[in-house]
Amino acid sequence: MPELPEVEVVRRGLERWVAGRTVEAVEVLHPRAVRRHPGGGADFAARLRGETIGVPQRRGKYLWLPLAGRDLSVLGHLGMSGQLLVQPEDAPDEKHLRIRVRFGDGAGTELRFVDQRTFGGLSLHEVAADSADGLPDVIAHIARDPLDPLFDEGAYHLALRARRTTVKRALLDQSLISGVGNIYADEALWRARLHYERPTASLTRLRSTELLGHVRDVMNAALAVGGTSFDSLYVNVNGESGYFDRSLDAYGREDEPCRRCGTPMRRRPWMNRSSYFCPRCQRAPRVPS
Repeated sequence: MPELPEVEVVRRGLERWVAGRTVEAVEVLHPRAVRRHPGGGADFAARLRGETIGVPQRRGKYLWLPLAGRDLSVLGHLGMSGQLLVQPEDAPDEKHLRIRVRFGDGAGTELRFVDQRTFGGLSLHEVAADSADGLPDVIAHIARDPLDPLFDEGAYHLALRARRTTVKRALLDQSLISGVGNIYADEALWRARLHYERPTASLTRLRSTELLGHVRDVMNAALAVGGTSFDSLYVNVNGESGYFDRSLDAYGREDEPCRRCGTPMRRRPWMNRSSYFCPRCQRAPRVPS
C-alpha cells in the first residue's frame, strides 16, 4: 500500500484537476472496485451523479474526496496497485480500468480508477459524527500523521512508552501514528540509528522526538521527488512515477555498504515483510538472560 508521501502526491494532483468539478456520469466496470460500498456499483454511480467534488483530503495513507455541501465523501482505497488518473476523455482505456468518472464542465478530462490487482476501490461514506476534520466514519480511528500541524508529540511519546511493543511495530500502528509504512519506517530507523526491535519503553522523550524528526525528514524528502516507485504500479494522477527509491539509505539495500559506516546492510523477515538495517549502526537490543 502506498505510504503518506505517495498518497499526498496523488491528493495534490486531484486538488488541482478534480476539485470543484461536478460529476455527470460514473461507470463501474468491475464489481470488486466498489465492494466496500454497501449498495454496489449501480448505487455508487447513481449517488455520485450530480455531486460536486470538494477539496481532496488525506489522513496518513487514506485519501477521500468530500462532496460539497454534503456529509458524504468518496473514500479511495489504493491497495497495492490502485491508481487515480486524470486522463483526456478520448484517451484509450487502460487495461485494468475499473471506474470512470465523467464531469459536465467540458474541460475534456475525466477521473479514472485503475487497479491491476483489484485490492483497492472507491466507496461512499458518511462523515464521522465527532470528526472536526471531516473524516469518513470508517477511518475515524486513524491517528494524525507526523506532517499534520496538530500532531501532538507529547501525547505520542506517552502512548509510545505505554504501548509496550517494539519501535517499528509502533511506527506502523496507524492508530498511534498514521502514514508510516515499511519503507519509511526502515529509512527513519536507519537515520535514527535504532534497531527495529528496540522496545518502545526504552525510548526517552529525546530519542522519540529525534525519531519523529527523522520520520518527517524522510517523508518530506520523498514528497519533494514524487514519492517512491519500485515499479509502474505507483504513479501520480498524470501517470508519472516518483523517484525517491534512488535516495533510499536502508530499504532494499541488502548486502550493499551502509552509507554511514560501510558495513553490509542486512535484511530480516519481519511480520510477512522485510526489515533492512545496518548491524553496526543499528545494534540489536540485548535479550535478557
